[in-house]
Amino acid sequence: MENETTQDLLPQNRPNPGYGTQEGLELKSFRLGLHWFCLDQTSLWKVSLSWSLFFVLAVGSPIVSHFLLLCSDCDEQHQRPYDALVQLSLSSFAAISFVSLSSWSRKYGIRKFLFLDKLCDVSDKVRRGYAEELQKSMKLLCVFVLPCFALESAYRIWWYASGARQIPYFGNMIASDIIACALQLGSWLYRTSIFILACIFYQLTCHLQILRLEDFAQVFQKETEVSSILAEHLRIRRNLRIISHRFRLFLLLSLVLVTASQFFALLLTTRTTTPLNIYEVGELALCSISLVTGLFICMRSATKITHRAQAITSLAAKWHVCATINTFDEVDGETPTNQITSPQMYPPEVDWGSDEEDGSDDLDNTKLVPIFAHTMSFQKRQALVNYLEHNRAGITVFGFMVDRTGIHTIFGIELALLLWLLNKTIGILLHPLYL
Repeated sequence: MENETTQDLLPQNRPNPGYGTQEGLELKSFRLGLHWFCLDQTSLWKVSLSWSLFFVLAVGSPIVSHFLLLCSDCDEQHQRPYDALVQLSLSSFAAISFVSLSSWSRKYGIRKFLFLDKLCDVSDKVRRGYAEELQKSMKLLCVFVLPCFALESAYRIWWYASGARQIPYFGNMIASDIIACALQLGSWLYRTSIFILACIFYQLTCHLQILRLEDFAQVFQKETEVSSILAEHLRIRRNLRIISHRFRLFLLLSLVLVTASQFFALLLTTRTTTPLNIYEVGELALCSISLVTGLFICMRSATKITHRAQAITSLAAKWHVCATINTFDEVDGETPTNQITSPQMYPPEVDWGSDEEDGSDDLDNTKLVPIFAHTMSFQKRQALVNYLEHNRAGITVFGFMVDRTGIHTIFGIELALLLWLLNKTIGILLHPLYL
């Protein structure tokens, strides 16, 4: 099945301009995922179903469970003092993700949104790598969601089973608890999954551009006209601007709300006058882990693509230096020309690349690049390097470039908040082990 999907993304007849509209490019797994979340809004009844499910699971169910099942008279283990923060945080992110995914699906469609209609312009290597990433995307969703969902399910089942006579119920106690538990678990799974799904969509679109940048870097190891290099770089920059424009509001709101949720949770847990226990704060810890995980997915993708895009400038400068040195060596001090007698590298035996290179820096290594016989003239090379230096590509959020410095700062803040919160919540469970 996996080979068949790959073949759909890698058609045999590449020159055919209509291959981008083949049914295989519709990505059955993604279409099934959108149907499962009821995000397919191609018709009126699907729009009604989608919004109805959203209001039931992301709005109605959390409100009902909070006010009717608050259980203020229950014992200490069954009280939920932080339930309002948990429900508000999850519902807020579900609303942002749902509106964003619905807008993207309705406005662009799955093929155009994931740039599948542009695969005719890329190499087989890029299409093959993108196909592999697409096949892993739904597995990645399960990896991030299912472990937390298993813990949430265990907590909910224990909560209803151990406090059945304390928890308010309607009619038959067992049937009421089963229905309430199922609705709460379905609501939690829906809200968390839809946020992680939006983050994975962002990761996918970034990954395609990363593959294109890695393929673009190969032009400096072969004879290429400056016009073709500029045209390809302009196409990549345009795609990066499109991605930045589509996701800028989602990224900004996610960052602001995650930070606000973390600060507010720390404020509540720090100012409490009663001892905390794992039964009260465990769900708050799961909520924070899920939200921060989604934010980290987006931050990592933005950092990687921006770093790869900016590494192209360093690679072009290194290529220009190698070509210039070789040119002067060949003409023995005479005026350099645009002809070099043999393809070589200067010096050919030098290789300063480390055996343990960082995978994220493979475009910015210390290996010298080969210089071919018809390398373009010094003026063209210098103009190309100047262009790349003054037109740095990358992910932007409302005009601000997302680089490693800013991301590392944000990552440090969010990780510190998360670890502090986990120490106040889950750390309580481990504390007796060290006494």
